[in-house]
Amino acid sequence: MNKNSTPATASSQRASGKRPATGRANSADNHNSAKKPHTFAKNAKPSLQQGANSERHSAKRNNAERSGAKPRPQQRSTAARTKPQGEPMIVLFNKPFDVLCQFTDEQGRKTLKDYIPIPGVYAAGRLDRDSEGLLLLTNDGQLQAKLTEPKKKTFKTYWVQVEGEPTDADLAKLRQGVELKDGMTLPAKVSIMATPNVWPRNPPIRERKNIPTTWLEIQIHEGRNRQVRRMTAHIGFPTLRLIRYKIGQWSLDDLATGEHKCIQVTQKAE
Repeated sequence: MNKNSTPATASSQRASGKRPATGRANSADNHNSAKKPHTFAKNAKPSLQQGANSERHSAKRNNAERSGAKPRPQQRSTAARTKPQGEPMIVLFNKPFDVLCQFTDEQGRKTLKDYIPIPGVYAAGRLDRDSEGLLLLTNDGQLQAKLTEPKKKTFKTYWVQVEGEPTDADLAKLRQGVELKDGMTLPAKVSIMATPNVWPRNPPIRERKNIPTTWLEIQIHEGRNRQVRRMTAHIGFPTLRLIRYKIGQWSLDDLATGEHKCIQVTQKAE
């Protein structure tokens, strides 16, 4: 009975299309299960590498901290890192003609050092050597950065003496923006003004006897190199004298040329 049952079982399995379990199937299962540790190890490899990189990064950071060095992405300019010596202040200076906006000069030209005996202050912005008027300085690096931040769009007011008599049509070009070598200027606020009661320039400007001059008030919030002079020259009226009268809320008022005054800052500059 037992002898006949075994072939019958095998026959029924062949008739049903089922293949009898063999050692190969078990071997395949064992082979598949053996792949799992291999797959895990392969995926884990980058994590081990990331861990090594993290350890090396931490070691470099610790070494930098012990040596006093700062990571490069966090480095800032000297002025931006400078903390105020004493209370934060703003210095308003009426810069004369032919004075550099710096404290040292190897060629022996006049600098801010000849006029401002205040240690630890920095110029917030610049004014050309052949221009006059308001220059702001501060002993607070963060305040200096805010005063010169282009995104703030701080308007600067200039009193400009030009050669000739521009018409309103001429000035309309400046109000719309003109094409300079470095691109279009933003619209400026421009108007003709009466001759201001200002100090005489030393040396005086070179005027041509037969050509009249006109004073303009020009307001811009850009800071390109010699921008106002290039703007007036572009419309055919060269600048003879340029005085910066106002920067944002700060103005010259009755400050004499070559003089300065200090203002204590009690709140952050807007």
